[in-house]
Amino acid sequence: MSKSKGSISKGVDPVMIWLYLLLVAVGLTAIFAVTYKEGDPVIASFFSFKTDYSKQFYFFGIAGVMAIFILLTDSKFFTATANLWYAVGIGLLLLVFPFHSSVKGTESIIRFGGFQFQPAEFCKVCVCLALAKYLSLPNMDFSRTRSQLIAGAIAVVPAVMTIAQSETGLALVYFSFFMVMYREGLPATILVVGFSVAALVIATLLVEKNTLAIVLTALAALLIYAMRRQVRRDKGLLIKVVFLWAICVGIQRFAVPTLFKHVFHGYQVERIFSTIGKDVPEEYINPKDRASESATGKKKDVDYNVKQSKIAIGSGGVLGKGLLQGTQTRYDFVPEQRTDFIFCTIGEGFGFIGTSVLLLIYLLLLFRIIFIAERQRSVFSRCYAYGVAAVIFFHITINVGMTVGLAPVIGIPLPFISYGGTALITFTILLFILIRLDADRQMVLR
Repeated sequence: MSKSKGSISKGVDPVMIWLYLLLVAVGLTAIFAVTYKEGDPVIASFFSFKTDYSKQFYFFGIAGVMAIFILLTDSKFFTATANLWYAVGIGLLLLVFPFHSSVKGTESIIRFGGFQFQPAEFCKVCVCLALAKYLSLPNMDFSRTRSQLIAGAIAVVPAVMTIAQSETGLALVYFSFFMVMYREGLPATILVVGFSVAALVIATLLVEKNTLAIVLTALAALLIYAMRRQVRRDKGLLIKVVFLWAICVGIQRFAVPTLFKHVFHGYQVERIFSTIGKDVPEEYINPKDRASESATGKKKDVDYNVKQSKIAIGSGGVLGKGLLQGTQTRYDFVPEQRTDFIFCTIGEGFGFIGTSVLLLIYLLLLFRIIFIAERQRSVFSRCYAYGVAAVIFFHITINVGMTVGLAPVIGIPLPFISYGGTALITFTILLFILIRLDADRQMVLR
């Protein structure tokens, strides 16, 4: 426990605390707006543990207790136990395989009586701590390939395990930790390659495969022609260009079809193609999904959630319809309107002004985290702070993007706002460890 004299608030950044409380209050209000039933006593129902907003209120109470405990903990505890927490996180992910419960298509949840726990959500804290610990090791040379591979493995291993639990959306969050590595010296070429592969995958989905293969071949030929003098002097350069061309064509013709047909679920493939405005090509349809569709005789409307979400946001106009006055959300037209699609609830109730204010609060939070990161004296605290910023930024971007139809629906919560005990407690722990580290920033932490 902390040996510093003074109150619990000594050194604590008040801006972060107020932004946190404000976001939680917005979340409770939004959950209340869509789950409150007319005639129920408001005050009594908040403490009944029978409604979603009352459960979220209790989750907030648990999160608050954990936040106070973290603020009372010595900062050195987090550096000393970072690797232990990573081992705990991996252990919890392993426990999911024999003890999981299937909930809405995911197999990443463990049930304890009436409670649900999602280890993949909590493991983000463990990865953030472990990555910060590794990058802050004495004599760390992050320009070495070995160091970069180890750091990448710290994030990728739990991501792969999460994908195996049919939770692809949450697994993508772990890749946001590469932003931390970039801040610590990861070569920009790696990010360029990553974005190039992503662009190639998108192009593969948008362009007919034979046409794209011809385009890639033509680009490779033009590149060799433009560099013909260098190629004459160095035959190895020709081999590199041909090798790069072979990788691109391999991704386009083999890797992407394999990924979409044998790794992704049918509904995930449909959502991705729906986002780019195309029907799923025949080659990407899993035979099991086709058989299931033939047996039921029905084809699901994969756009339904997004369509209803857009209607709800659009109907809110500039000022919104007001608290408890929404129609799309109050009458359950939008599925998951208290969890993954809670942004549309705010849009319908409080309009463009309300959503803009919410995004402004998030922007202030992210800028404050980055400001805190840059004033740290220890590498561990700085890396951890950037990890927190990366995770929160990814969640906000994808969640809001999928709500308005700009990103595939992958099912990740809006930080501090979406209903769910595991998510709220995880984000609280993530943020308050940073607040605790920042409070002791004058100490040089390894």
